[in-house]
Amino acid sequence: MARKMHENGILTVDQNEEGSRLDRVLIRQLGISHRSLILRLIRKGNVRVNRKRAKPETRLSCGDQIFLPASLREPEQQDHAVVPLSLLRKAEALSVLFEDEWLLAVNKPAGVVVHGGSGHDAGLIEALKEQRGLADLRLAHRLDRDTSGVLLLAKNLEALRRLTESFRERDMQKTYFALVAGHPFAHAGRMTSKLTKGVVRGGERMVVDSEEGKESITDYQVIMQYKKNGFDYSMVALTPHSGRTHQLRVQMQNEGHSILGDGKYGEREQLAAYKSLGGKGLMLHAWRLRLNHPVTGRQFELQAPWPKSWSPLLEK
Repeated sequence: MARKMHENGILTVDQNEEGSRLDRVLIRQLGISHRSLILRLIRKGNVRVNRKRAKPETRLSCGDQIFLPASLREPEQQDHAVVPLSLLRKAEALSVLFEDEWLLAVNKPAGVVVHGGSGHDAGLIEALKEQRGLADLRLAHRLDRDTSGVLLLAKNLEALRRLTESFRERDMQKTYFALVAGHPFAHAGRMTSKLTKGVVRGGERMVVDSEEGKESITDYQVIMQYKKNGFDYSMVALTPHSGRTHQLRVQMQNEGHSILGDGKYGEREQLAAYKSLGGKGLMLHAWRLRLNHPVTGRQFELQAPWPKSWSPLLEK
């Protein structure tokens, strides 16, 4: 699909998106940061296919014409956002974990947003586009600003489409490391809960809701236990089998073992104890990503070493 649309806001589907869902095509085309807006406008009937209302799951055919309202045409301008020099320098200093003509994987540092929006004119994706001259670079998945680790990007829409399907079919396996408060009683297990958005003190955040929430599943395993200055904490490996917003943070908090440094979901006493040990930032790291290459089919594994800032807390 051509990246430029006509003046009247029409995108024409090409053979690369034959059989794809409407919502996934637009997310790939306009960027994952606009997912919520895309879904909302489709459901309102503001996005039309061949002049007719369509659902997010509508399958598209080559030649179909998608009409976009003005609010979805604006993201095109984000490719030309001014990227601060400081962000360009961070992009240049990134550790590259893998790269070929289809994919780019980097070790994202904590504290860096991955895309523009939500108060940020530009993010890591915009910086990499400019710094590497990759106009079609797209995020294959998301990492929160405060989460470090493996970040996978696609260099073209065909690679992105195939990666999207792999994530949807759960052909990829993600494993995170986290430092959490306390010592979980069971050293390994599975957390199953239903998560949804809720409005509480401090603004909107994800909450457990057994009736309205969407099923979220995560396997965990305790790797090491620590006790310093009377404060118990542990390193755990987390393997999510679903991709809900803040899933790992909410589920660990619900188990009574909040991720250290989590200002949104953590307990005040735990945050204070963590800071007294010299801790800073969210202790959540996307350590490993296993997947099949979207073009060659070859299975491979990406790993990102945890940040050096973790070292003082990992010493026995």
